[in-house]
Amino acid sequence: MKNKIKAVALFSGGLDSILAVKLIQKQGIEVKGVNFITPFFGVEKTCLTIKNLDMDLEIIDITQELLKILRNPKHGLGKNMNPCIDCHTLMFKKAGEYMTRIGASFILSGEVLGERPMSQNRNSLSIIERESGFEGRILRPLSALLLTETIPEKKGLVNRNKLLDISGRSRKRQMKLAVEMGIEDYPSPAGGCKLTEPIFARRLGDLFNQESFSLEEIELLKLGRHFRLSRDIKLVVGRNKEENEKIKEYFQEGDFLFKAKNLKGPVSLLKKGTNVTNQLIDKSCQITARYCDRNEEENEEVSIDYYRELKGMIKSRKVKPLIEEELESLRIQD
Repeated sequence: MKNKIKAVALFSGGLDSILAVKLIQKQGIEVKGVNFITPFFGVEKTCLTIKNLDMDLEIIDITQELLKILRNPKHGLGKNMNPCIDCHTLMFKKAGEYMTRIGASFILSGEVLGERPMSQNRNSLSIIERESGFEGRILRPLSALLLTETIPEKKGLVNRNKLLDISGRSRKRQMKLAVEMGIEDYPSPAGGCKLTEPIFARRLGDLFNQESFSLEEIELLKLGRHFRLSRDIKLVVGRNKEENEKIKEYFQEGDFLFKAKNLKGPVSLLKKGTNVTNQLIDKSCQITARYCDRNEEENEEVSIDYYRELKGMIKSRKVKPLIEEELESLRIQD
């Protein structure tokens, strides 16, 4: 009996990747999916869409490799901190290694020519393919007719005539194809990568200026208001009840936690607490007081409790809220 052809799909969970998989599956090819996770993008969206496909999914964590790339991306950054070309190259390299391991014949992705200006133009697609180490074995079914014929097409493993010629940023053809294929449950189009978001990118850039940091500190960048008090000491201030509770989860030994004594207000977390001075404690209390539910016209003092352990208050300080000019000079980004 002839062995069934297998392919590996880079699967983000978006409509493009769903359609690409469906197009190849309709040719009788078995598809195995790979999804890459980091603190900047993850598997949550994929969980919503994998049920539409008869496909196993391999989850691969590329956090450490991507952090190294962010320090010195060979092909530079996009508008924010997104090293799209280098990141995609890494993904295809990892997918190719998985392809080799399971005995698959080629890699496929839902990329559309011209859909994303940095990573999906002809030159970028060519660079990514060449530097991944799997040149000729990367198939992009949605735009295949506009691209060079790949090895699986030349060998007859894939019928090129059943592939498409979609290009550009319009989603009309994909949405029409989804209707034809009976695909209803798919996410609305979005970047999906935190590195493309201006606020997150600036916060990450600030974190990179520290001598060292943890993965937990990267996750914390997604919450609250951030204030840089010294090179290695930062205050994160919750914006609502939900964020206050989440911020508490990042409270570790050596950190300080602040909250108002008798007013509704934020929980504030002071990270890197080993060299905390009384001046920094005062500053943290003042910033916390600034966001308490108080009468802003009366510049009254606010009592702020602070902790070194969640259940062990050290003491309380009465402070006036920090003036706006100084607050803005410390703010990393909201």
